[in-house]
Amino acid sequence: MRGFTRWGWLAGGVAVAGLCLLAGLLVANFVGGETKIERRIERLHALEDPRFFHELGVLLGPPFLPGTRVRALLNGDEIFPPMLAAIRSAQVSITFETYIYWSGDIGSEFANALAERARQGVKVHVLLDWMGSLKMDDSLVQLMTQAGVQVQRFHPPHWSNWGRMNNRTHRKLLVVDGRVGFTGGVGVAPQWTGHAQDPDHWRDTHFEIEGPVVAQMQSVFIDNWIKVTGLVLHGPDYFPVLQAAGPAQAQMFSSSPSGGSESMQLMYLLTVTAASRSIDLSAAYFVPDDLTLKALRDALKRGVRLRIVVPGKHIDSDTVRMASRATWGPLLQAGATIAEYGPTMYHSKLMIVDGLLTSVGSTNFDNRSFRLNDEATLNIVDSAFASAQTATFEADLALAHRVSYAEWQARPARERFIEWLASLLGTQL
Repeated sequence: MRGFTRWGWLAGGVAVAGLCLLAGLLVANFVGGETKIERRIERLHALEDPRFFHELGVLLGPPFLPGTRVRALLNGDEIFPPMLAAIRSAQVSITFETYIYWSGDIGSEFANALAERARQGVKVHVLLDWMGSLKMDDSLVQLMTQAGVQVQRFHPPHWSNWGRMNNRTHRKLLVVDGRVGFTGGVGVAPQWTGHAQDPDHWRDTHFEIEGPVVAQMQSVFIDNWIKVTGLVLHGPDYFPVLQAAGPAQAQMFSSSPSGGSESMQLMYLLTVTAASRSIDLSAAYFVPDDLTLKALRDALKRGVRLRIVVPGKHIDSDTVRMASRATWGPLLQAGATIAEYGPTMYHSKLMIVDGLLTSVGSTNFDNRSFRLNDEATLNIVDSAFASAQTATFEADLALAHRVSYAEWQARPARERFIEWLASLLGTQL
């Protein structure tokens, strides 16, 4: 021990400090900094009670606004043409935030459309998640930036972001001239093109929105733009006066680990708790925690019909599928319908409650969406719109295999073990 000099002690101290720093970064990235919701939510109002929507607006915000028109777009052949047409018609501003942006024909089409508008003097702002855009060619970014498009990456690797590297922006938002908005599940990649005709082309839904709620969509984009650039976008180019465009009430709901990471889960828990008759859930990634499972089971005990469509064998993450299946037992035993979509990857994210409230956007039913990602969900109150979405949900359900409780129980031991291993990663899925 006499040979262990003060330099040895110093080196040892540096090593210990490094390990402590690494542990701290892991905690910051994978545990989250806010206290989790740990107790069941008391049911105070039925969803049809106007007080429910009032409280959802004042408790979690923003308020529901009347005068909204929403158009559902199914799969790439219906989704991308209206988005590109809106971009090409822009006169003053375009704000676009997305998680996935990869190379391919559709990526080039978007980049060229955005660049063309920038060359004509339109203010174009593009916010890409760093991880979600790893498969995007630098040439597409160069094309846009050289044309005058302001392109930013969300949380790229940098010493200042080390504690937030696991916080991704999963939002999908496009707002043109502050007047028309798009949100839903699609990214910019070849998988979202076509009409879900085969396993290489995914099933998804996006939505076109007009009316006063578009200003709320714009503010959600600007919130992250400020975080990344420090610049505030404001004025009539981004926030024009908006007139009523349709019959629905709507609210653009958002969440972020940097402020209110539990608000998205709380919104869903309050809604499930308020349900009286039915919950239909399209869930690309369904890995509910214990609190969410309890809320869903309590709804079933109240006589609420619960139907869930999830991906089947065609899925981009087998780990998610295994972790999801590990949670199904109590729901199936309580009478829930859980069905695996057959034809292709099922990426739709939608919840319809009591034939009145429809929630659409980027949010998945998992811990990553509820606690780790920046998410955005549009809540729409309109029975006619909910009825149309229910018809689409039932068309998807008809193409899905309904898993019975007996079938779930009969899983081989090896499959159960793999699911258990996958469930250990549930806080990151």
